[in-house]
Amino acid sequence: IQRSPAVVVRSQTLMDVGFDIYSEAALARGITADTADMIVASIPFALFADQQRVLYRIIRDRDAGFYARLAASGFQLDFGEDDTGLMMKALRTASGYYIDVGASELIARGDIGVIAGHGVTGLTRDGLTLSDGRQVQADVIVACTGYQSMHETVAGIVSRQAADAIGHSWGLGSGVRGDPGPWQGEIRNMWKPTAVDALWFHGGNLALSRFYSRFVALQLKAGMEGIATPVWGRPGPVERAAP
Repeated sequence: IQRSPAVVVRSQTLMDVGFDIYSEAALARGITADTADMIVASIPFALFADQQRVLYRIIRDRDAGFYARLAASGFQLDFGEDDTGLMMKALRTASGYYIDVGASELIARGDIGVIAGHGVTGLTRDGLTLSDGRQVQADVIVACTGYQSMHETVAGIVSRQAADAIGHSWGLGSGVRGDPGPWQGEIRNMWKPTAVDALWFHGGNLALSRFYSRFVALQLKAGMEGIATPVWGRPGPVERAAP
């Protein structure tokens, strides 16, 4: 049951076209993982969308046959509201994308069936009910719900007051659905002091975590040594409330 469209990119295509800077060939040219991380981080997010739009035109041309077969199976594809693809979805909303390692090929050739465009309204003893009234039988139901909101996680662990003081976490403020403005120019509330003292967010994939963990550590050490590390755009700190 596919509840909403998704960006799908083959893993090998993504490595060949999008992440070749992390390849063995790049390493042979002297581009280490640390160097690649710095190069990627040096691209302003304001320029990243245009770069990704060009990249996904190449990907769609390269794998046109794959996408045609996947769409013919009934799977709902998209490439983002502005055709910027997987990485911009990841940075903006952390949702609506899949790096294919084989499942999409099973869908394309009919080994895995797809029902798209209808939500689930209820469960029955032997399956579930769709929004169009259809009954679908199932032995096992697995809810693939993706990532949960960091904002709501804070509400559950710390308090609603703390969560509301911090506000939305993750996203760029691009104005697309799920990433409300205003434009931030950086990932919202990540790797820097937040509106709640001593509460930090550290999200992202391995590359982001590898690169930005050092700056989190440096800021924490600076705080312990009494060295100020002012942060652009940080609201006035509030006292952390009890859970």
